[in-house]
Amino acid sequence: MKINEFINYLKEINVNVTEKELSLLEKYYEYLVEYNSHTNLTSITDKDLVYLKHFYDSISVAQSYDFTKELKVLDIGTGAGFPGVILKIFFPKLELVLLDSNNKKTTFLINLIEKLGLENVTVVNDRAENYIKQNRESFDIVISRAVANTAILLELGIPFLKVGGNLIVMKASSEVTNKELDNSKNTLPILKTKLINKKSFLLPVENSQRTIIIFKKNDVTDSKYPRSYDKILKKPLK
Repeated sequence: MKINEFINYLKEINVNVTEKELSLLEKYYEYLVEYNSHTNLTSITDKDLVYLKHFYDSISVAQSYDFTKELKVLDIGTGAGFPGVILKIFFPKLELVLLDSNNKKTTFLINLIEKLGLENVTVVNDRAENYIKQNRESFDIVISRAVANTAILLELGIPFLKVGGNLIVMKASSEVTNKELDNSKNTLPILKTKLINKKSFLLPVENSQRTIIIFKKNDVTDSKYPRSYDKILKKPLK
């Protein structure tokens, strides 16, 4: 995806790009490739592919949710900052927490945030089931891109949300997503959560499938959730 294509495809989903945002994205790309030369962050380093599969893919969620408000957002398993840092670049009012258990990736993120001059961004090197202990019911949005099975993300993510908050799950294949949703149908009432939106679309240029799923938390989560990660994997909620 060339820069002009990137700009035009974003216009199609009602996202306008400023020169400042383009400059930040360019700095992001350059530092990503530099850091990736000695520490593995991503297998995708070709510029056109980074703009397509990381930058555009991350911001594509904006076609399904309004991020222009002042929202506190948690990005679980953010890796090299996708989608959290991209959302922060385009929607600077967001208060963002980037959570990842990989120390090398969080070190990259700390340096990246400084290089880009982004404010109100916190990088946390921890697992979700540990970070939740001091952060229950404190976020407006929890988002995760291509990280884990939907049922796992529900149990890990919903306890972080304020009542009325939204969990946004970004997935690839709609077929796999539908299967995961079917397997999660008993999890939703236990976590007092409802599926409110699901949008499938094709990523431009290569026409690969993408799906955005949005859940709404309707009531306070029982304090026994989330369980340990091993228990979540071995015994899904039913």
